Amino acid sequence: MKRFVLLDTAPIPGTTDSLCLFEYGEDFVIKIESGKGGQLMNTRMHGSEDALAEIPAGLLKSRGTPSAPQRVLIGGLGMGFTLASALAHFKADAEVVVAELVPGVITWNDGPLGAKAGYPIRNPRTTVENRDVAEVLREAPGGFDAIMLDVDNGPEGLTADDNDWLYSAEGLAVCARALRPAGILAVWSATADARFSQRLSRAGFKAEARQVYAHGTSGARHTIWIARHVGRSATSESGPGAGKGEKKGKRAGGSFKGAGAKGSRRR
Repeated sequence: MKRFVLLDTAPIPGTTDSLCLFEYGEDFVIKIESGKGGQLMNTRMHGSEDALAEIPAGLLKSRGTPSAPQRVLIGGLGMGFTLASALAHFKADAEVVVAELVPGVITWNDGPLGAKAGYPIRNPRTTVENRDVAEVLREAPGGFDAIMLDVDNGPEGLTADDNDWLYSAEGLAVCARALRPAGILAVWSATADARFSQRLSRAGFKAEARQVYAHGTSGARHTIWIARHVGRSATSESGPGAGKGEKKGKRAGGSFKGAGAKGSRRR
């Protein structure tokens, strides 16, 4: 009979919580120590994390992007699946920068957990920065062909209030400035959120909300916004869903995923 075996804990900077890494049979699971919600992520269900990189990479390829080497940013390392997907689907010479706030998550991805995604953290095209993704965004105007955000549970995540800034009008403006011409912003969320679609539009993004299966072709679905900045208020082509209202934060939070208001991220 399978059981959860605690392997390690990692403090979350700026909070009193820690992330916990468990072994569960042949899989790994990450939870919040305080017990908020359920599993944050596991190595069995990562279809939407793969898609977070595969979709923008495919769009850039179809648009015939410039021949210069691509540079892309991932906010949140997680279990490494979005990073592995980015390395596989963007150009072969693309540099992939990952901002991860929790040092322990980086350590785990360089250990046994990393084998599940093929140790993408060790790829020579990977640059991992142990800091707030907002700092990376602010320091790189026009620096990225694609920005992929998988921070907290998306715009509806409630684990870290400071993460609200990243999805606010100010945070989206910083994302827009960090994109190169024709660049793409992709945002992962555990749930659909019509108000976030509207916020993207007001920030000058033309956005589409896509529903992606967490695993295989059935079961729970997650939302990925694919947005291109057009420099003015755009009409959002959003999917279904209703938000809880605007959130206000004073700064950006970390690059970890938390349990959202509706419970665990994995169902």
